[in-house]
Amino acid sequence: MKFKTIILLAIATLSGASVLAQTSARDEIKANRFLCGSNHLDYDNYPAKAKLTKAPKGYEPYLMNHYGRHGSRWLLGDGEYMNSIRALRKAKAQDKLTPLGLQTLDKLERFYPTTVNRLGDLTTVGERQHHGIGRRLTQHFPEIFRKKGVHIDAKSTVVIRCILSMTAECEEIAAANPSAVIHNDVSEAFQYYLNAPWPQVLREQPGTASSLQRQYRDKWTHPQRLMSTLFNDPQWAADSLRTSELMRQIFYIANNMQSHDTDIELLSLFTDEELYDLWRIKNVDWYLSYGHAPQTEEIMPFSQRALLKDIIEVADTARQTQAVLRFGHEVCVMPLACLLELGTCGARVENLDTLDATWRNYNIFPMACNIQFVFYRPKNGRKGDILVKALLNEREQTLPVPTTQYPYYKWADLRDYYTKKIADFEQQYLGKND
Repeated sequence: MKFKTIILLAIATLSGASVLAQTSARDEIKANRFLCGSNHLDYDNYPAKAKLTKAPKGYEPYLMNHYGRHGSRWLLGDGEYMNSIRALRKAKAQDKLTPLGLQTLDKLERFYPTTVNRLGDLTTVGERQHHGIGRRLTQHFPEIFRKKGVHIDAKSTVVIRCILSMTAECEEIAAANPSAVIHNDVSEAFQYYLNAPWPQVLREQPGTASSLQRQYRDKWTHPQRLMSTLFNDPQWAADSLRTSELMRQIFYIANNMQSHDTDIELLSLFTDEELYDLWRIKNVDWYLSYGHAPQTEEIMPFSQRALLKDIIEVADTARQTQAVLRFGHEVCVMPLACLLELGTCGARVENLDTLDATWRNYNIFPMACNIQFVFYRPKNGRKGDILVKALLNEREQTLPVPTTQYPYYKWADLRDYYTKKIADFEQQYLGKND
């Protein structure tokens, strides 16, 4: 490898890490409290601001290879709302709530009726997120999305919130380009790569990490101050309620309020340090379950190898200008981003106490998170390498192969890297008959 190439690769690789190094997660969450929501973060509460790099001279984009998560939603289970309400009602019945406790119960009870028969549904905030993403796709890559008669192949998992998210993006594309030929499809036939079942070897791994997850959950949950503001008898609360669990339950509801157009607000119940600590718990949880964590043998991202194989196949067979849009879930985006080693997503961190210095989940999987692989070819049929750049949540990312023109990489180099990575995993862990 030439010395110049090595230097440029080093600069590109460190650029993602340097962004993290500039500010701590604690400071970022203090400046933008919504970030502590992890996978409940509203996409529009953390917008991409940097301008995208222009195409290399003589090149034009011709293929969008995409996977995106559904937008903001209600929480998934009734207990995620009612457990907190029941605990506060129990305290109210015994005259144990402070004025702030009564106010908090009132907020939860006022919001709860909106959840009936809506658990897991896409919200208006989630729909708006995808309209924005679809609109920006047409603005950022007009050579693809505004091309006359361009083919858009959009597929979704069978979950309604994913289908509606796909619809919202495609509506924006159709509005910008009425000539676009858009094909929407939803089927169980696509589940094997849009929402892949995990092989047994991966399903076994979270159990090996559960003790670590409990350790950090207990280490960073400190309910005493919050309980003293909600209950006029903190000792009664400690004896009668699971206060650590209650703190986390209210925290999850508070975070998900950004998924709704509502004036109900709960994050102010928590101090900045409490928000940071509670976020750190989820950061460790997600890292151990989906990242290249040494504690889980660095294999969890391989749950998305079928999805990566589909991305490669589309890139190999695309001849005309087109877009392939896939819609699913954060449990796919998160490990896919780690498998692809986008920016610092593929980090291997031994000391989980320092995980957030390198790896922060809110950078990866807010509501409506998405990965965009944009492919470029020489203009006017000229010969030359196919180039690709990767965007995570509309932010340009480093990739795990050398380049002399970041953020653009030779697709042949990247394809070889990913193909070998998958093959090595399958040979070691799955055997020939998996």
